[in-house]
Amino acid sequence: MNAPRHALGIIGGTGSLGSGLARRWAKAGYSILIGSRSADRAHTMAATLREELSVVDIRGGLNVDAASAEIVVLTIPYAQHEAILTNIADVVRGKIVIDCTVPLVPPKVSRVQLPPEGSAAKAAQDALGPDVRVISAFQTVAAAHIADLAHSLENDVLVCGNDPAARETVIGLVEAIGMRGLHAGPIENSAASEALTSVLIFINRHYKAEGAGVTITGARGS
Repeated sequence: MNAPRHALGIIGGTGSLGSGLARRWAKAGYSILIGSRSADRAHTMAATLREELSVVDIRGGLNVDAASAEIVVLTIPYAQHEAILTNIADVVRGKIVIDCTVPLVPPKVSRVQLPPEGSAAKAAQDALGPDVRVISAFQTVAAAHIADLAHSLENDVLVCGNDPAARETVIGLVEAIGMRGLHAGPIENSAASEALTSVLIFINRHYKAEGAGVTITGARGS
């Protein structure tokens, strides 16, 4: 499918997953606004990606600046989740917010530890309210693989959320960077995706694997 080229704001965009998604989407022709708690770090990352990719439409700023984009992507540690949701709540009204957060609680990150709301994405939907379309995605894809443009992405991405049209938009963004996105049901189902991250961490450690992922058999198309 041909996804519209939305402007994408990536909150936590200087981290491994955020900068990797920025790199992939910028290469695919999207306008990128990288957010960080440090504007200087965001500006530095934006400059690095502009030079690396020979593209101009990548800018940096604070997280709240990134939240001004058409579609907002949360690529943040779970420990920062609640505070950042509070910080951006007024700016993201009426928008799609893609939440990639996994509730990992060190040191036992290979053990499933879901929050009282059932998942981080459900907590985000509850906090931001019904006029924000929270979509859960990208929890089961290794950040290092996304960041490496030479790496062929073979994973499927489970896309959960209460708005089917918003899920379809996010599936377009998944496909734009070379993976298959699958409708995986309402926001409550994000509990399965988030839990799988801890399972994959355990598998990587036990089998000395590098970025184990998820592929769904038998599903044809989105």
